[in-house]
This record gives sequence, C-alpha cells and structure tokens, in this order.
Amino acid sequence: MNKNVRYILIFLAIVALAAIRYFENDLFYDPYLQFFKNDYLYIDSPRRETFKLSLFTTLRYILNSGISLWILWLVFRDKGILKFSTILYFIAYLVLLALFLYFVINPRQEDYYLFFNIRRFLIQPLILIILLPAFYYYKIKR
Repeated sequence: MNKNVRYILIFLAIVALAAIRYFENDLFYDPYLQFFKNDYLYIDSPRRETFKLSLFTTLRYILNSGISLWILWLVFRDKGILKFSTILYFIAYLVLLALFLYFVINPRQEDYYLFFNIRRFLIQPLILIILLPAFYYYKIKR
C-alpha cells in the first residue's frame, strides 16, 4: 500500500473516531453523558435502562475498537501487533464491562469518580492512545 494512501486512511479513521465522539448524543443511549458534565460528585445517579445502556456502550466500544485496530494495522502493518491488540481489547472489554455494570447497578456517590474513569475506557479510544506509543517504542527497540 502506498504511503500516502496509508496516511489518508489513518486520517479518515481518526475522523471516524472524532465523529463517534461528536455525534455521541444522537447515536448512543447514555444518560451518564449529561450526568458527568454536571457536578456529578454531589448529585444522585440518573435513571437508566441497564440493558439498553449496556448494549449501546458495547456498540460504542466495538466501533471504537474496530477503528482503533484498523489504525494500529495501518501504522504498524504487523499481524502480531494486531493479534495482541485484539486479545487485549477483548480482555479489557470483559473486565471493564463487568466493573461498569457493577457501578451502574450499585451506584454510590463515593464511587462516581472511579466509575467515570472506567466508563471513559469503554466509550473513548483511550486504549489506542496507550498502545500507539507502546508499540512504537517496541518497534524501535526491536
């Protein structure tokens, strides 16, 4: 693949991630979007439909993960990195979703900050931001 084409595809993938974030209110059911924009440490948890929230959070994680894996492939062109990242995303999903559901089902004000950060890893491509420099460092050391 031509280098310029790869750069264009990486740019388009980043735009896709930004579009998911920009249109989050229209695309996904998430009562916590507005909740965490307010002074959430001092108010009660919003009313929510747990199954619907889990479904839309999963959809958003899958979209972000798929695009993130595509970016990793375009940047590094390494099947080993792609396999490792896929496994990492899957394990992270299982662990983070279990914690997410615990906090959704058992909301306590003292846990909101931890819940906020766990939720961020599910709905934003933070794992990509961690993996890109890690794999770059791995590549230059190898």
